[in-house]
Amino acid sequence: MKYIYLLTTIVMCSWTGQSQNVKYGVRGGMNTSSLDFYSEIPVENKHRNSVYFGVLADIGLTKGISLIPELQFSYEGSKTDELQFNYIQMPVLISIKLFKKIHVNFGPQVGLKIHEVDDRAADFGFSSILGLEYRINYALYVDVRHSNGLRNVFDDDSGLGAKNKNFQIGVGYKF
Repeated sequence: MKYIYLLTTIVMCSWTGQSQNVKYGVRGGMNTSSLDFYSEIPVENKHRNSVYFGVLADIGLTKGISLIPELQFSYEGSKTDELQFNYIQMPVLISIKLFKKIHVNFGPQVGLKIHEVDDRAADFGFSSILGLEYRINYALYVDVRHSNGLRNVFDDDSGLGAKNKNFQIGVGYKF
């Protein structure tokens, strides 16, 4: 009976300790996106300025390392209407504390295209992310990120080939 009580106490304390290491938050800001073509460019290809916004969970793994899964909406692609792609994205980042207020974030991102049907664009996108985060206080932060597309944004049978390049600057708040 003592062992069951001890085991229950240990499990409850570990759950309580783990739940204190999770912060939820919101983030948003400005995108500058472009398509890096490696095939013939069908129309004018200028960068696209737009916005992104989303929610996140910051899960502390150790004192200086955390896992940050996010869910965000992002306008990407090029300025030309035929090359504009909107995504619901899920980055899963590792955050490493470099200094007291500066963290480096990196990891993969998967995106689901939600713009149009039959636009010759692939439904899923995959990217790698590298970014810096500056924590203003315990809750408010600013961040800068670059995502590099790892997959062609167009369908294989379209004859087109390009990858998304995206630069984000924004603010976030962790509750």
